[in-house]
Amino acid sequence: MTSIESVMAPQLRALRRRAALTLEAAARAAGLSPAHLSRLETGQRQPSLPMLLALARVYGTTVSDLLGETAPEREAVVRGADMEPTVAGGWTYRRAGGSGRGMQALRVHVPHDSQGSQGDIVRVHPGEEWLHVLRGRLRLALGDSVHRLGPGDSAHFDSLTPHRIAALDADGCDLLFVHTLLQSPTTALCLGETP
Repeated sequence: MTSIESVMAPQLRALRRRAALTLEAAARAAGLSPAHLSRLETGQRQPSLPMLLALARVYGTTVSDLLGETAPEREAVVRGADMEPTVAGGWTYRRAGGSGRGMQALRVHVPHDSQGSQGDIVRVHPGEEWLHVLRGRLRLALGDSVHRLGPGDSAHFDSLTPHRIAALDADGCDLLFVHTLLQSPTTALCLGETP
């Protein structure tokens, strides 16, 4: 088990139990099979960034918190030198905003996926997402529309729109990514009723 799985696996299990969700209910809410979530919770599988985002939403937390990167207090400024890289599912990301807030900002490197498997993962969940391409070219599918974004291009969309992204260039794509966390009545769609 690598260091990321050794930290994340027990955290995933603890967060699911704290949310009073069965393995089956949490997996369904995150769009995973119960067997796959079980393997994530035991460190037998490494999740991709989209999986981490889905699980963070289901558990009402952030990807940083899933990985044990919780800051002791809310910092207003995040220094570039302090953006430690984390790799999950081949994607590299760095926390670009403070933890414990209503939205999460990440700097993400999306690798080129010659097999096409990451670009085939469709996500649908409550909230909003904003992304801005820093380097490389990105393929963004929103519902029935496909967009090709280059450096300087941005997209801001409702996360209930089925969406997927893939890097078009062999050396991948770098982007800024901001998403809202579940803090509205629609939370029940993924979390179930909260006390």
